[in-house]
Amino acid sequence: MNSKNYITYKMARTVFNYGAILICSISLFSSCTKDPLEKKPLSSFTEETVWNDANLIETFVNNTYRILPSGFYYSMTNSLSTLTDENNARANSAAIAINAGNITPDALAGLDYWNDPQRGYYKVVTKTNIFFSKIEASPIDAAIKSRMTGEMKFLRAYSYFRLISFFGGVPLITKPFGLNDDFQVPRNSYDECMKFVLKELDEAANLLPLSYPAAQKGRITKGAVLAMKARALLYAASPQNNPANDKVKWQQAADAAKAVIDLNQYSLYADYKSLFLTSAMYNSEIIWNRPYNLTIDPENTFVELSQYPNGYGGFAQVHPLQNIIDDYETLNGKLPKDDPAYDPQNPYVNRDPRFYASILYDGAPFKHRTVETFLPGGQDSNEGSSQPWNATQTGYYLRKFLDESITNPGGVNIGSTPWTFVRYAEILLNYAEAMYNLGDEIICREYINKVRSRPSVNMPPVTESGAALLTRLQQERRIELAFEEHRYFDVRRWKIAPQVLNVPARRMGIAKNITTGKKTYTVIDFQQRAFFDRNYLVPIPAYEIQKNPKLVQNPGYK
Repeated sequence: MNSKNYITYKMARTVFNYGAILICSISLFSSCTKDPLEKKPLSSFTEETVWNDANLIETFVNNTYRILPSGFYYSMTNSLSTLTDENNARANSAAIAINAGNITPDALAGLDYWNDPQRGYYKVVTKTNIFFSKIEASPIDAAIKSRMTGEMKFLRAYSYFRLISFFGGVPLITKPFGLNDDFQVPRNSYDECMKFVLKELDEAANLLPLSYPAAQKGRITKGAVLAMKARALLYAASPQNNPANDKVKWQQAADAAKAVIDLNQYSLYADYKSLFLTSAMYNSEIIWNRPYNLTIDPENTFVELSQYPNGYGGFAQVHPLQNIIDDYETLNGKLPKDDPAYDPQNPYVNRDPRFYASILYDGAPFKHRTVETFLPGGQDSNEGSSQPWNATQTGYYLRKFLDESITNPGGVNIGSTPWTFVRYAEILLNYAEAMYNLGDEIICREYINKVRSRPSVNMPPVTESGAALLTRLQQERRIELAFEEHRYFDVRRWKIAPQVLNVPARRMGIAKNITTGKKTYTVIDFQQRAFFDRNYLVPIPAYEIQKNPKLVQNPGYK
């Protein structure tokens, strides 16, 4: 839905905030006294009114979109990028504990995607189940009903896909609970859940259009459904979920990605830097994104205010780690450590153009001056004159997603950057990965190089083969999809998390000689991290097991 439809979202917050979804529910009917004048309330809707009115049902569907978590949900300090080797989140005790491997069933902190009030996916499942229990009997137009059904099937499938990606198998609940139902249900297996997800996606794809009129953009399309199916099948084929390396699963993943490509609906957008921004919101690469209108529904805590450097009036809540900086190649197509031409005392020259589009580093041109994270006295360091407590802890700020037209960001001076759930570059890399695992290295290289040859990137082609090609493929996903919440799942499904998450988080220390002006760059370990085998999955929340003893906890957690 585009920004015009956020008036409807605002209505949804009032009418359908879950817990009071249908104002006169069964329990409330029993305690209501009938008004002798039989007047209809003006501030609420009866269940009968809602499910007989296409506009009110649309509002219900819109609100289900709205409660779906995104990477911008109430600031990027809650992003999954802070739980990997991508970002540091200042003063985020939850992220620090998770990165130290200390997550427990009693303290899931930033990973309670089960039923947390802000980010739980079962909230979305509940709303979709209510919808399906009511929509069949609704007398609204059949075409509208069909489209809404497709949207809600997708949202339920996506929610279950995210749940099993975090927790493994979860209870498959497909209808609302009644007062006399048994609420204690066991977990379904990962494979059972994935089978359901794929069935729902297939059914949704048959109900949804390839595109919408301008006023409806942002709704789920057939392309978005097929793209999420491609991702789901890729995850299911990966080592974490396919230890026997069943090639049939890889073929299914390849076929699903190719189905999106063969739609001929999407293409790589020329400018990597702007493809995420409001100015290019519905460009050729975007398959599904979430628009925001922050003056109507300010639930994403203003990207610019939360991310700008302190010297530019921002809170700088997350900071890229040196770990990912070291993985941006030089223009020679090599990692800095492998390139003899790389100078560690001049570290930011001749790097992959995606580095400059994504990272604010010391000396980066930004707005009216260059970024200063050096000490002593850098304007964007903890010795700057403006909000030094908001300075980066790593020597870097995040540039990706920023609307740089915003100056002095604040409550009324804000951008509306959409969150991108899936884009075409991912599909190309998904296809490359599936084909590599089917033994077709030529196709794998071709599709990696399609991404690398984007006009604004134009990096040297990948030429490796064998295990080295797999490394380059994983490297390309790390850089192309950086900070977009892919890395958390990628390192787990590839079973490489111990190697990349068991190393210290690193920062760059920059000392400037106040006499000569010369800077000295030193990479410093600043946060110890740990990953244990149990951390491949998130523990089932203790509060859920207390309510439902039939739930079996994930291995390694008590």
